[in-house]
Amino acid sequence: MPNTALRRSAYAIGGLVMTLSVLTYGHEAARAELFGKKESAPAVTMMPQSFSALSEKLLPSVVNISSTQKAAPAEDMPELPEFPPGSPFEDFFKEFQDKRNGESVQPAASLGSGFVIDAAKGYIVTNNHVIKDADEVRVTFHDDTSLEAKIIGKDEKTDLALLQVKPDKPLSAVSFGNSDEMLVGDWVLAIGNPFGLGGTVTQGIISARKRDINAGPYDDFIQTDASINRGNSGGPMFNLKGEVIGINTAIFSPSGGSVGIGFAIPSNLAKPVVDQLLQYGRTRRGWLGVRIQTVTPEIAESLGLKEVQGALIASMTAGGPAEEAKLEPGDIILEFNGQKLSAMRQLPRIVAETPIGTKAEVKYWRNGETDTTKVEVGELEKAEKDGLIETGATAEDVKPGQGTEVPSVGITVSSLSPALRESYGIPDAAKGVVVTAVKAGSESAEKGMAVGDVIVEINQIPVEDAASAKATLDKAQKAGKASVLLLVDHEGRGDVRFVALRFKK
Repeated sequence: MPNTALRRSAYAIGGLVMTLSVLTYGHEAARAELFGKKESAPAVTMMPQSFSALSEKLLPSVVNISSTQKAAPAEDMPELPEFPPGSPFEDFFKEFQDKRNGESVQPAASLGSGFVIDAAKGYIVTNNHVIKDADEVRVTFHDDTSLEAKIIGKDEKTDLALLQVKPDKPLSAVSFGNSDEMLVGDWVLAIGNPFGLGGTVTQGIISARKRDINAGPYDDFIQTDASINRGNSGGPMFNLKGEVIGINTAIFSPSGGSVGIGFAIPSNLAKPVVDQLLQYGRTRRGWLGVRIQTVTPEIAESLGLKEVQGALIASMTAGGPAEEAKLEPGDIILEFNGQKLSAMRQLPRIVAETPIGTKAEVKYWRNGETDTTKVEVGELEKAEKDGLIETGATAEDVKPGQGTEVPSVGITVSSLSPALRESYGIPDAAKGVVVTAVKAGSESAEKGMAVGDVIVEINQIPVEDAASAKATLDKAQKAGKASVLLLVDHEGRGDVRFVALRFKK
């Protein structure tokens, strides 16, 4: 594993820490001394003298979680040789065979953390990776009481899991707070079980918000500098009110230990997932049926959008909610169900949290104008089960060929012919022109254009042959356009995306 690696683990390398966000304490004297005029000075955050009272209150609600996996018996070992009766090897190999057929190796144990959210019913939240593939899960409380836990539900996309125990005495529970209220610089506390030592408290601040660490489709992590180590995975991040505002899930570390960069799932993302696991035993997310991509400055300019915002529809699922609502590839979704989209990655989470069956209003940009439509939100899990979610094609090496060169963007294109379709593996149904060469160091190369790609549209105008493609590109450049927008189909297999290319000056 590389030295600087993002590590997600309660039992392998790097756990999480449970951070506790502390209320800010304004200090008028300090403000006056530092900033002079009280009315214009920002509030100064004072570090609390002690976290002891809060720690004492919260420690009983944080638990240690261990999961075990039964090792499968050895089935692929070769058959043992047969020996003559009375052979000195007979007893030795018989004993070996008996051991092989019996109980195998000690089960592997995983140590992580979690926290109680319902004292009466015994519900506990942790990370999915803490209990993944477990045959048995046990929860150990602050007073060393150990109980077997049942897995109520789990979600890989957000790395969350819900457990339940049957306690014989009252438990101590905590509740979720509002993670959106937390600011960079707010104090946080972490209570977990690092290295299996038992309840451990650490403190720090929120270092950043809305971090995307490529852990899943709904990344929106809170970053903290509070110490996070192995075994902290699944533990809570608290504010000074004692509310859970995050669930620690990953660390960035060159060594597997804490270096002051830890990540927690915000409570406002976790709570709806936990509620669904509690109600259904699984998630039920909203689904729009679109494949989207980021709106870059070049794309915005190409489509006449003054502000870089929203989510660009690259393709849609046939028969999906978006297609039924008459949305089209090339549309930029600006608002969904009343929520504005400043960035593309906001849309998947907003749609996922929208109740299934909701008739949501969608505001979008098309042909230089804004318009609205209503879309009935579908169910993501059902679409996955029905095989409707697009996975994209696998790239294969193709050989460059001859064609019409377009120096302004650094590509060579050819009209589709039976020979080229066979050479590049392009289906008969695909339409457009095929890229037969990409100039090294060109704008096209930098934007990921590859030999075998099929250009379907240029500036949202369908392309039929190489000559018309070059003519359209040349016309756009002569008209003073700084860039051009291509709809590109990878090898003509339906894996489409928009690519904005700046003209060579």
